Amino acid sequence: MNMRHRQSGMSIIGVLCIAVMVGFFAMCAIRMTPVYLEYLTVKKVITKIATEPGAVDMTIADIRRKIANVFNTNQIYALQPRAVEVYRKEGKTYIDSGYEVRVPIAGRVNALLDFTDLVVIVGQATP
Repeated sequence: MNMRHRQSGMSIIGVLCIAVMVGFFAMCAIRMTPVYLEYLTVKKVITKIATEPGAVDMTIADIRRKIANVFNTNQIYALQPRAVEVYRKEGKTYIDSGYEVRVPIAGRVNALLDFTDLVVIVGQATP
């Protein structure tokens, strides 16, 4: 009696393809997580500076000096303090700290992380 059993499941090629895809996305996550965490720190720092008591009365130079000190203390390297724009418009002071970061993934493949939502009005709690 010769009984044939039909096998079902994934072939070795299918398993390798899925392993390569999972590995690629894991590598992307590992390389982009520190940049995203630094963005969250920048957002927290800028919001804190803009909402602290007396920030409305500070000059642009004072705000820039405070940003430079806090960036140095928190070891923020993706954004230089001089790249943060502090300006006055219609009687309000704005802090614009939007920036982009390119993260090398593999070879000539890069990921571009665009953090342009970091415009804060001094004296207001929401960015």
